[in-house]
Order: sequence, then C-alpha cells, then structure tokens
Amino acid sequence: MDAQRATLDGVNRRVGELQKEIASWHELHSRIWEPFGPDAAPKGRGTGIGGARSAPPDAPPAPVSPSDDLNRLTEAVAQEGESLRALERLISRAGKVLASLPSRWPVRGAVNSEFGGRQSPWTKSGEFHGGIDIAADRGTPVQAPAAGVVSFVGTHAEYGLTVIVDHGQDLRTIYGHLSKISVASGETIARGAQLGLTGNSGRSSGPHLHYEILVNGRSVNPRAYFWD
Repeated sequence: MDAQRATLDGVNRRVGELQKEIASWHELHSRIWEPFGPDAAPKGRGTGIGGARSAPPDAPPAPVSPSDDLNRLTEAVAQEGESLRALERLISRAGKVLASLPSRWPVRGAVNSEFGGRQSPWTKSGEFHGGIDIAADRGTPVQAPAAGVVSFVGTHAEYGLTVIVDHGQDLRTIYGHLSKISVASGETIARGAQLGLTGNSGRSSGPHLHYEILVNGRSVNPRAYFWD
C-alpha cells in the first residue's frame, strides 16, 4: 500500500511539474507571437464556458484521478506541438523573405562615411551622401547581400568601376570604387556571390566600398536593412 501511495505521489508530482512547464510555454508563445499581431498566431481551442452548476456551492470538489490529469496533459502537449509547428512555418517564411532582402554586409569594415548629410571631402561644403563608405583594403571580395540580377557593370563618373544589382520589388544595390568586376550584366546571382574586389576607382580618397540601396529609385539608409 505504501509503495502504491509513493508511486501515485510521484506521478502526481511529475504531472504538476509538467503542467508548470506547459504554462511557461504558453507565456513564451505569447511573447514570440506578439510582434506578428493577433491574426498570425495559431487559433487554439476557445475557453468560454457557461451554464448552471450541477452541484451546490458547498459541495466538495469531485476527485481528479491521475488518468484525468494525464489526459489533460496529453491534450495540452498536443496543442503546444501544433503551436510550435505553426511557429516553425512562420520562421521558415520569414527566413525566405529575409534572404531576398540585402540584409548582409557586402564587406566587413568600419564605416568611414554614413548615409545622409555630410561635408564634402572635395569642396568642404555640405552634400547628401546616398550610401555608406565601408573601409576595406584594396582587393577585398565584395559579396552580394541578396540574390538578384546584375543590371549594370561599368564605369560611373563618381563611383568608378561599379556594379548594380536588381533584387526585384523596385529594390537595387550599388557597389562603387571597385578595382575589379567579377560579374556580367544580365547575370543572375545568388546571395553571397562575389561581385568584384574593392578598390579606389572613381572619385575616391582611398580604398573602400561605396554601398548604396535604392528603393523605387530613391536612396535609403543601408543600415536599416542589415541583419547579419
């Protein structure tokens, strides 16, 4: 009898621990799904109930058997599994969207000049800088931050040897002051493909990469797109 009681107590204790763990999953899911809005989260079973009580208010609660607890626990685990699978599908879709955006640095290095207003290094007067200038030794490989189609290769009056990549959805990226171009106009490229090598061509005071993002033909701050 004592052994059976010990076993039952052990089962009840384990069920209680699992119920606490599942409760923490609910809280975690709420935090994860919140940024995506209420319509994105999987729809769980409603909790609204009602009706008259079948026992007087002072009646003792009906005993709950371990099998009832285990059944409820199994149902809760199944619901959480469904939520996790839905979350996995959402993350997979988000990853594909992210991969289609220029979210990588084309080269790694300090930013010598930021996007926006600056003093011209040539005239010392104010000017608008449409991209960022990333420090890099001459000959550093420049990698495509997203897949796309090369829409221009050649010499630009300001940027020297230049590559422009069309990523679709009216989004293009510009890579200037190169020393070598490694792609051809019209070529379809994958994320991470080498576009060329950094240099000092065009109007430049030293080796670096001018990196620019155009959305609907207008320059935007590349830092808004960086993810990795």
